[in-house]
Amino acid sequence: MNNTGARAREVDVVVIGAGQAGLSSAYHLRRTGFEPERDFVVLDHAPRPGGAWQFRWPSLTYGKVHGMHSLPGMELTDADPARPSSEVIAEYFDRYERAFGLRVRRPVDVKAVREGSGERLLVETDGDAWSARALINATGTWDRPFWPRYPGQETFRGRQLHTAQYPGPEGFAGQRVIVVGGGASGTQHLMEIAPYAAETTWVTRRPPVFREGPFTEDIGRAAVALVEERVRQGLPPKSVVSVTGLPLNDAIRQALDDGVLDRQPMFDRITPDGVEWADGRRVDADVILWATGFRAAVDHLAPLRLREPGGGIRVEGTRAVADPRIHLVGYGPSASTIGANRAGRAAVRDIGKLLAGEPVAA
Repeated sequence: MNNTGARAREVDVVVIGAGQAGLSSAYHLRRTGFEPERDFVVLDHAPRPGGAWQFRWPSLTYGKVHGMHSLPGMELTDADPARPSSEVIAEYFDRYERAFGLRVRRPVDVKAVREGSGERLLVETDGDAWSARALINATGTWDRPFWPRYPGQETFRGRQLHTAQYPGPEGFAGQRVIVVGGGASGTQHLMEIAPYAAETTWVTRRPPVFREGPFTEDIGRAAVALVEERVRQGLPPKSVVSVTGLPLNDAIRQALDDGVLDRQPMFDRITPDGVEWADGRRVDADVILWATGFRAAVDHLAPLRLREPGGGIRVEGTRAVADPRIHLVGYGPSASTIGANRAGRAAVRDIGKLLAGEPVAA
């Protein structure tokens, strides 16, 4: 039941989401003197600690995770690379929440954030309502898988699923599988599924770009700058991977040599038995796996009208340009784990100035 009719509980800051971005923000709030439950509250819709990691497929072991950066104040050490990342990171986040007394409330489903009274924000949930002077939105993307639409999609007699529902490779044994998407998830799915499936086909909208050599700090900074420029213009953010390309490691090289990563251009329509191209070529399939990415989960912010004509929320640093009370952490350039840590610190610094009535630099 929505409790917005009752008196909203007042805090200075509401943090929505308890993944890397939300926990980093909560840590920096606590470190600068904000007290959990008195001055700020963390709301998370997941059933347990772990952010989106807890929903990852079992075959994504910790050793396969690229660039997982420890949360501020507590290193993630001695993790078994053979264990599922969903278990390793969920346990780490659980320890972290308890170590710093962050008192995350879950499961809480935030329905809407709207203008409240006295220049406060009203955060409506499926339980309590909260009145806040500032908001840190750290909801990530996992809850908004992107499903492209193609003619005939509803006629397909096989199974269609998204990366968000990927069960691991064993579920595709003996089947003909089409994997759609040129990102890291698509290539990982293909390499896992190929030994089990009767046949795999890889299709992408654009030819994949493979990156030779190490991922240097300069490359990382340049990629983040490109993503940052998009959100500064109010365009929907792209992933960092979309501008850096895919790392050409030994596993990728082997898959290219074996023909597993034999990319085909995007099909034009879906048929009851598979897919076909405009030139008449067709591929029969039992499964279409959409590794087509995710979009920012920000629909609950719609009442604040933050979106620009380009479809995104214009952000400077982490602050929404249209409303300085709103900070988006883990959005756009801060979507990486190390980016979320830095953004959490920056957001808390800005919010401290805002609540003290000090000017916040652009």
